[in-house]
Amino acid sequence: MNNAIVTLKDVKKSYPSGNTTIHVLRGIDLQVIRGDFIGITGPSGSGKSTLLSIMGTLENPDSGEILYGDISINGLSDEAISDLRNKKIGFVFQFYNLLPEFTALENVMLPLILRGINSDEARKKALGLLDQLGLKDRHHHFPSELSGGERQRIAVARALITNPDIILADEPTGNLDRDNADLLMELLKSLNERGVTIVLVTHNDELKKFFKKSYKLLDGKLIPDGKFSSS
Repeated sequence: MNNAIVTLKDVKKSYPSGNTTIHVLRGIDLQVIRGDFIGITGPSGSGKSTLLSIMGTLENPDSGEILYGDISINGLSDEAISDLRNKKIGFVFQFYNLLPEFTALENVMLPLILRGINSDEARKKALGLLDQLGLKDRHHHFPSELSGGERQRIAVARALITNPDIILADEPTGNLDRDNADLLMELLKSLNERGVTIVLVTHNDELKKFFKKSYKLLDGKLIPDGKFSSS
């Protein structure tokens, strides 16, 4: 049985810049196995977010192949790709991307509501998840009433609510102070120990201690970086 959640094969991406072309990704090969906690580091502008967006089907590569399990997404319709994204992928972003007019509870419920889950069931599941993440007293607070660490934990809860195959985290500690960053990483580590597969990109090399597998993105190439532990 193929235990890979997502596989990238020779993925390339470039952007025009004036009279030149910037080659951001120069042939990326990566396989994410169920249970992995993969970290990808690199300086700002190295293409980490682009790589994560392509992995998450938010952006198309210029060439190469992306497979979820044994299914190649190359050639799939926009509707089929959107369906795959909604069912298999959870996203956590640096700037949280919470809806300011919704409470913490409503933000976490939203992905289930959009799937057609009835509101009582969505509410029950969201409450349980918020409680697990230490937000029991924050259900009815709006994002503006919460700390950065609390908002990011709500974003994690929202990403987890649909039981995705994989969590893709783009600079999730970028807006947090060191203490809250460490708390968030400990949370992600504990989720991974419970079976959640995670790929995280960051410019912060200090986070490498949390990863099972670590890569560095330099000059458009993905380079193994440090010791790899078994998943």
